[in-house]
Formats: sequence, structure tokens, C-alpha cells
Amino acid sequence: MPSSAAAIPAVNGNPILHHLRRSKTNRPLLFHRPRIVAVTATSNAATTYSTSYWTSVNDEIDAHLKQAIPIRPPLSVFEPMHHLTFAAPRTTAPALCIATCELVGGHRRQAMAAAAALRVMHAAALTRDHILSGRNRDRIGHSFGSNIVLLTGDGMVPFGLELLAKSDDLTQTNSERILRAIIEITQAMGSQGMAHGEHNHSHHGQSDHSDLVCRKKEAGLHACAGAVGAILGGGTEEEIEKLRRYGLYVGSMQGVLSNWVESKEESSLEKVLNELQNLALQELEGFDRGNVQAISSLVGTNYSHA
Repeated sequence: MPSSAAAIPAVNGNPILHHLRRSKTNRPLLFHRPRIVAVTATSNAATTYSTSYWTSVNDEIDAHLKQAIPIRPPLSVFEPMHHLTFAAPRTTAPALCIATCELVGGHRRQAMAAAAALRVMHAAALTRDHILSGRNRDRIGHSFGSNIVLLTGDGMVPFGLELLAKSDDLTQTNSERILRAIIEITQAMGSQGMAHGEHNHSHHGQSDHSDLVCRKKEAGLHACAGAVGAILGGGTEEEIEKLRRYGLYVGSMQGVLSNWVESKEESSLEKVLNELQNLALQELEGFDRGNVQAISSLVGTNYSHA
């Protein structure tokens, strides 16, 4: 079951995201890199390797989704669903799900359906939020009416769960893992997770933005992705919780970068990001399988594990 152990860390006794305030720029959650974090020096070869790793993972997720959501009759259903899935701003969570699965010794095919589900359900959540708030209406909604977009977004949530449920192979022993992954994802995306974060993003001002929004959205989504990948890859309970916390710190860093007010002191930003980076890298200690080098690049560095 999902653990409550992955909590937002603190700096000097204060919640690390206490410094976070709502950004006026509404920057999308893409593959952000910390702008001023003091990162470990790495070779060009390591950087190239990490870049090619994430590119290959995302290309495979895209290919999986294009096969799962082809543009076919009835066009009124599949055309908007296909468009909204690929038009919404990306998050690193689906790729992290694949990476943590491989890190614990699994194969990426074991986590591909879960990664695709995370991508679809995250796109649905962003679509609904953007339409209701009036942000990016033309880019996300394309030529579809807002009513079609909202209805399609609602249908994408159970479709994402269907993708994951269909990956259950009765000839294998993965049913328990898939059920656990479904529970993790529904909790991260549901009324106590991202949906709650979106609500608070829309209805609360700058007050307690870090706890009400980032914990429920970026941080919570990535914590879920880290845990789900480890679950599906057959990780131990210790590995699952370590990668849940790693995902939490990755998502927290992205939340800080996407919500930091430009006028705030960069020294505070650097302090917060460096602390999160250090905490994230600590969670990768002890892993001797898989792709530690690539997964560490999500926090702006490449980690070489002896």
C-alpha cells in the first residue's frame, strides 16, 4: 500500500518548500534542469548517455500510446483523445516509472503500461484544469469544443486504468503488482492527490501553496511514479520506498522551478534545490543494478555508483 513515509523535507527546521510561491508565469512542467544547482562534474559521454536514455524511454512511451490510441472510428471519440494525450505539457513521471523499474532489475515492458497510464491521466488532469481556468485553451483544445474536451478528459482517466489492467498476464505472477500499481496511481491522481492539488491551485492564492499544490501535484505524481516502477519491476519494500522518496524529491525540484517567483532571491532557490538534490541522490545509494547514472540526471547530475 502507498506509504506516508515520503514527506516533504525541511531546511533548517522549516518545510523545504516553505519558500515556494505561485509563479505568475505558469511555466509548464517539462524536463526542467536546475538552473543554478551546483552539480557534479560529468563527462560528455555520461551526459550523452543520459540524454539518449530518456529519449529512448519517451519514444517508446509515445509509440505505445500511439498504438493504444489510434485515430480510428468513431472519430468523435478517438481523435480528441489522441490529440489531448499528445498536446498536453509533458511530465517526467512516466519516464521515471520506466527508469525505476529497470533500476530494480525489471524490464521496461513491465512498466510500459503504467507509464502510459500516468501520461494519459496526467494529460486528462491538465486538460481539465486548463479548460476550466481558460489557460492555453487554443493549444490544448485545438479545434474541439470545450464540452468535447472536458468529456474526453473525463474518459481518459478510466482509459488509463484500462491500459494498466490489460497488462495483467494471467500466465505470469504480476497480478498482485498490477493491482498495487493501480491503487498507487488512483490515489496519486484522485480526490486526495492531483485532483486536490488542481483544486487548491485554482482556489487558493499564495497561502501555503507548497503544501496544498506541489505536494499533491508534481511531488506526489513523481513519488507515485518512482514507487510504481519499482513495484512492477519486483523491487523490495526498501527499494520501493527509496524510489518513492527519490520521485518525491525530483517532483519537488520541478515544483520549485515551475512555481518560483522570478523576483525572489536566487540564493534561496539555490539552497532549496541543492538540498533536494542531495536528498534525492542519497536515495540512490545502495543500488547496484540498472541505470543509476541516467536516473540521477533528473536532478541535474550523473551519479556513478561503484
